[in-house]
Amino acid sequence: MNMSMPEQFTNRVAFAVGVGSMLAFVLIVAAGCASTAPQPNAVAWFIRGFAKEGRSDWNGAIADFDKAIALKPDYAGAYYNRGLAKENKGDADGAIADFNTAIVLEPDLELAWRYRGNAKQAKGDMGGAIADHTKAIELDPDDEAAYVGRGSEKQHKGDPAGAIVDLNKAIQLKPDDAVAYVSRGSVMALKGDLDGAIADSTKAIELKPDAAVAYLNRGSVRTLKRDFDGAIADFTKDLQLKPDDAVVYVDRGSAKALKGDLDGAIADFNIGIQLKPDESDSYVIRGYVKKAKGDLDGAMVDFTKAIGLKPNDPDAYDARGAVKQAKGDKNGADADFAKAKELQTKPAH
Repeated sequence: MNMSMPEQFTNRVAFAVGVGSMLAFVLIVAAGCASTAPQPNAVAWFIRGFAKEGRSDWNGAIADFDKAIALKPDYAGAYYNRGLAKENKGDADGAIADFNTAIVLEPDLELAWRYRGNAKQAKGDMGGAIADHTKAIELDPDDEAAYVGRGSEKQHKGDPAGAIVDLNKAIQLKPDDAVAYVSRGSVMALKGDLDGAIADSTKAIELKPDAAVAYLNRGSVRTLKRDFDGAIADFTKDLQLKPDDAVVYVDRGSAKALKGDLDGAIADFNIGIQLKPDESDSYVIRGYVKKAKGDLDGAMVDFTKAIGLKPNDPDAYDARGAVKQAKGDKNGADADFAKAKELQTKPAH
């Protein structure tokens, strides 16, 4: 299990709000999105671009919206939809630029505020994202997705109480939204309400049985509660849905190790490391299990690899020092322990 549980929850859950539900919201009536009705050719390009968005042809949609904008430079709907296409392509900066223009042209275009908030969230600008989602809520107090987004951002900003308020409101507005339950469950876990976190993850699974992140979160919480069989079952289900997720292999391996299945744990760590070989924590965790099995040489290799990937990790130095000590290398052990102590006391930058 990735021992940095809060980071895992925030990285895996907070952005589940994202842009995946775009097509439920993209239909902006062509003539109503600009201060004056666009030229017919601009409408034609807009409609064709919109159809391409529906097929997830983001590049084709962007090209058509470019044509619509060239013919009608104040066409807010084209800017908005081009921003959505860019956001789905992972171009958060380009999306924000287009949403900016759409908002200038149509300040009350609520969806542009919401999706600009999503793009800012993806860039890590939680303050800006909160401001945009707050504006979206002012324009449409029933925008459940804006509450989910703002709740996730408040979680990142260290305001779990505010996050819970927003996520409660989202669930009140849309009781069948699995994403809202996943997000609220992650906040509950961070607050230490493990039973509440499991209940929310379970509800999310009932609503959306293929919600992989809900199995991941519930498995992580079950590991904390020492329900290792339940955790392993959840991680296994997650892997059936997302077989290439390195983090889940490491988490399942950790649950197996805590249960006493050291060989099964190492087998999972091996796959996780194969899928994501630059994750230093995976080597540290596998090194601990190898040491527990008496494989000091293998543990040494793993801790050394972890240090190479993350030279400022005091835990890796401390763990390698313990192995050197067990092997009788007092000088090497003392050097690693000293380095670990130096890194533990060094101010963070």
